[in-house]
Amino acid sequence: MTTTTTTPARTAAEHGRALAAVLFSRRGTVYTPAADGGERPEDPPAVISPDTGAGPVPVDTLAGLALLESDLLERGLLLSPGLRDALAALGTTALAAAGRDLLADTDTALGADRDHIPLFRGFPGSTPANTRAFFADRVLTVLLQHPEQPCVLCSAAGSVRAVSPCAHLVCRACFDGADFSACPVCHRRIGDDGFLDPAHQQADGDGPRSLWRRGTAFLRPARPRPTIDPKRALPSRLRVLGHGGDLTARTADAWAELDSLLARGGQLSPRETGDLLVLLESRERTDLSWLPAEVPGRTTRALLSAWLLGDRAAHPVTLPAVAAMTGTATDVLRLIMALSGGDPGLVGGGRIGALPRPVRRALLSVLDGLDPAAAAEDMGRHRQAWKHAAERLHPFEQAARHPRAALAVAALRGLRLGGDRLSELLRETAAGVPGADLSGGTVVLRSGPALIERALASGDTGTALALLAGRPGELLRRLDHLLRLTAGQGEAARSSPDDTDRILAAMEHALPRVSPAVLLSALGALRTRARSGERPERVFFPKGGAAKAHIVPDDRVVLPAPVVERAVTALTGEILRRAGALPPVEVAVVDTGLDGLIAPFAERTAARALVSLPRGSELPVPDGRTVRFFLHWMESADSGRVDLDLSLSLYDEEWVPAGRCDYTRLRFKEDAAVHSGDLTSAPAPRGASEFIDLDLDRLAAENIRYAVAVVFSYNNVAFEDMAEGFAGLMVRDRPGGDGPVFDPRQVEQRFDLTSRARASVPLVIDVAERSMRWLDVVKGVTGTDHSVARHRDGLGVLAGGLHELFAGGSRVGLGELARLQAAARARTVVLRRPDGTRSAYRRRDGETVAAFAARVGTPGTDDAGPAAEEEAGLAFLVRGDVPLPAGAEVYALYPAGLDAGAVRLLTAPDLVTSLAAG
Repeated sequence: MTTTTTTPARTAAEHGRALAAVLFSRRGTVYTPAADGGERPEDPPAVISPDTGAGPVPVDTLAGLALLESDLLERGLLLSPGLRDALAALGTTALAAAGRDLLADTDTALGADRDHIPLFRGFPGSTPANTRAFFADRVLTVLLQHPEQPCVLCSAAGSVRAVSPCAHLVCRACFDGADFSACPVCHRRIGDDGFLDPAHQQADGDGPRSLWRRGTAFLRPARPRPTIDPKRALPSRLRVLGHGGDLTARTADAWAELDSLLARGGQLSPRETGDLLVLLESRERTDLSWLPAEVPGRTTRALLSAWLLGDRAAHPVTLPAVAAMTGTATDVLRLIMALSGGDPGLVGGGRIGALPRPVRRALLSVLDGLDPAAAAEDMGRHRQAWKHAAERLHPFEQAARHPRAALAVAALRGLRLGGDRLSELLRETAAGVPGADLSGGTVVLRSGPALIERALASGDTGTALALLAGRPGELLRRLDHLLRLTAGQGEAARSSPDDTDRILAAMEHALPRVSPAVLLSALGALRTRARSGERPERVFFPKGGAAKAHIVPDDRVVLPAPVVERAVTALTGEILRRAGALPPVEVAVVDTGLDGLIAPFAERTAARALVSLPRGSELPVPDGRTVRFFLHWMESADSGRVDLDLSLSLYDEEWVPAGRCDYTRLRFKEDAAVHSGDLTSAPAPRGASEFIDLDLDRLAAENIRYAVAVVFSYNNVAFEDMAEGFAGLMVRDRPGGDGPVFDPRQVEQRFDLTSRARASVPLVIDVAERSMRWLDVVKGVTGTDHSVARHRDGLGVLAGGLHELFAGGSRVGLGELARLQAAARARTVVLRRPDGTRSAYRRRDGETVAAFAARVGTPGTDDAGPAAEEEAGLAFLVRGDVPLPAGAEVYALYPAGLDAGAVRLLTAPDLVTSLAAG
């Protein structure tokens, strides 16, 4: 994954549109220009608005506003009264422009800005019941048909034509152009010009040539679409759009969102990274009074620094600020990669470009101020990248001015010393550096990791703990390994059991200094170690440019329950301590429906999605409704032909393969799962779309427990090489072909396909539980001709392992984290359940925070009396449907009617990073 660090040069109008789109997505607010202040003589007659009482409003404006409201409703959006009044105050021209921009932003977010024409236009009704017979017809057409012969299927003569653009010969009488939108031989999209008709020719300079005919055969008008039922259900993601004010308020809100992203610890998701770059353009480089004192996110710092250095005229101001934010050798490398247009997350390669001389000198000065041994250790973690970066920094040319920087680079390269001036400078510098060893004729700087690995391999926990004392995050990550050395049985225990106390004491000492992500990861991983699972497997999410997951057998010894309990108590206590340091509130509200969500991790590989759902989260599928998956893609000039395949792999209770629905089997058990047909190309500008319908009742009747959605690149073109690609799912009111094939109102999730991967596994549906678990991972594949039949076993292992991981408690849940924060900050915690019942828990006199947190949610321990939800200063909600006081902090998976101008909207990563060590 490549992260772009600077936005392309934009005009003021283009930047304004980009800024409006970011704020629309993040805050659900729309900004309008100031009203023109009066009715012009040429305006239509004015009336009082019957809906808002605002007026006078031109009749044409009211009509346009009603049409805009109708269009937004079809996309699952509503106007707040304030926004409706603001739009009504605009003239008709300004209203049209505002409505056009608003609908464009909405359609882009939903994927409704593209044509979605499946192979069978009458899908799902016209999908062939006999898939094998359909493919047999294709083979016969390819092998037996010739221009001079009649059609081999119907024997009709004179009906064979060449399809545009592939020129395959097909019979117009056998293949219905009103329903079939691609060549029946190769399934490439039919061109806009119809088919090649040799019967109609036109003379040119080189003689007669055939014409591409329009409007007949395959291009007959399609059947009219059914009328859309206005009473059909609104999506779960329904949101009420608020009025953010005029353009001045838009700038202030943009600054507030920028401050929020800069304050975020950890890595931003790709979507948030794009938002950051747009929001930065609203700030000045020459006046840095807006710059926060600290930017905790390392990649965020690199992106910010690269943006600051983007204007060379501002270097006298920005270079000192950037140098102050750059504290390690890895920070220097991140910045160099960001300046080169690469990935500051340091994943994958990337060409490092030339650096301006002032930037080189500033970065060498930063390196020179570091401990050379620590700098060399950091460089060794990204050895090849640093070797390329050093070529751009020229440290040896500046060795007299920056000798410690030159020494670290010399150790990285293993530079052999001689009698030259550079070698003399390095020897002089190394004499004052602890751990420097030049006895072998090369520069060697001893670092900690190698010594730690040696101590762990030999079972020397005392030495390992001493080395890890200054590395609290690494101590937490290696805690399980340390405890296995002391808590195992027989040969597994290579140290004295008495060392367990020292390890746990070292952990407790390190806890206040670790990041929230490490804290939550350690809690989730350790609390399941006292039991052996039914699926003894370990899941790893390695650092990389794509969301890969590795699953291996878990052969670790089980840890003793008392050891696990002490560690979990300490970890939980640290979370409560940090949460308790946040501003207190009297009342907090928590939805128990958040229990299925997972606290976010590995956000840098999260897909850009309509609903920001943390990886591993589970949500219910509404009763009485059906699921439709969709896929859309478009080829680029560089990618050539791209054949993506939307597929479904089906499994029983034990994850044994039980069926599939894909391009090789368009129907599973008649209507239990129906595919729209296999399109094998997606030329611009229309691209191609595929769909799969699921009838969960029918699947359950066929003993299907799990349905895994997959997107394969059949001909092995990486997703990011396409012009565009996205997929998602709709939750429909009724099965069958009623309504449009792609209905924006029914879209519940949409996500981009952008990584170097060739197979995406977005989610798994638990048919029995009627739930959907968001996986958002990719699967490694090799070669071409990818299909479910080829990969079904591997898909079952991947999806099954992830499902068990997230369901088994090895990751801290967002609902669990919300209850801990609520108990630490509030005197009263109100739990709301999906069935509408509520329980209020009030902290008792003398009750510790830990005891109160343990009691919240325990049946029979709640307090009688009304639950004062409207007084809540803190809320964690599935849907933003609670009336909250101004200034309240609230996380809502679906913001609904929450006003970003009245409350502080939190994201799921905010809940984690708010626990930063202090």
